[in-house]
Amino acid sequence: MINEKVNKPISGYIMLVTVFLLLLVGIAGIVAFKNPLFALIILTAIVMLPGFFFVNPNGSRVLVLFGDYKGTVKDNGFFWVNPFYARKKISLRARNFDSERVKVNDKVGNPILIGVILVWQVKDTFKAAFEVDNYENFVRIQSDAAVRKLAGSYPYDNFEDDQTELTLRSGMKEVNEALERELSARLDIAGIHVIEARIGYLAYAAEIASAMLRRQQAAAIVAARHKIVEGAVSMVEMALDDLSKREVIELDEERKAAMVSNLMVVLCADKDITPVVNSGTLNH
Repeated sequence: MINEKVNKPISGYIMLVTVFLLLLVGIAGIVAFKNPLFALIILTAIVMLPGFFFVNPNGSRVLVLFGDYKGTVKDNGFFWVNPFYARKKISLRARNFDSERVKVNDKVGNPILIGVILVWQVKDTFKAAFEVDNYENFVRIQSDAAVRKLAGSYPYDNFEDDQTELTLRSGMKEVNEALERELSARLDIAGIHVIEARIGYLAYAAEIASAMLRRQQAAAIVAARHKIVEGAVSMVEMALDDLSKREVIELDEERKAAMVSNLMVVLCADKDITPVVNSGTLNH
């Protein structure tokens, strides 16, 4: 397997002076000596002109001579190479890719919309130029495939217990790391280095979004009720203990049950309670 190799070309400024001198000698020879052989010198200088090129910072040129890979120029500047070299420009800059939102099914079959944000750059110019047909399109297609595979590996959410299973919503750090590993493995064939990959958009699909919202609201209400009841029980227990310790009133089991019932209604009710004042005895 051929790997990327760095090519160190000749400085373009030196060769520019050389071409200028050849043209000067050729023209002067024809004028002074009327010798057509000096036209070959001018022709040589003209043939050398296409060999000039420049490389911008974080850019590169892949050099190929009649199908034979001759290396990659990564140094920035003005250079000259064999004019018969084919030169393919490949950028080494970091790039952002924000994928389209794709509809897929999560691990439990719920349709969801998911999108990925990918930061990548070319590391191996040989692979990018020759191992795949179009490395930019390759990044898009493989990113889409990786997102679909990731979404099918995790449920969107877990309503029973958030700690029992890793989900797309609750385990973003672990999910993003898994996405980055998956993309790195897929894009390595094209010489692409994944700098960062993360989920940029995540939501239920429109056909189940409203139902799932109601389910989330119900789960939140149940959790809140659980806390309210738990707190109310503690308050009732504390009230009975204080009454008993301070000997404010002596209650039998039936009256304790009635007091507990009344306190639980007051503490757990959604609306304000209107108290009823008993002006009679405890038995009425």
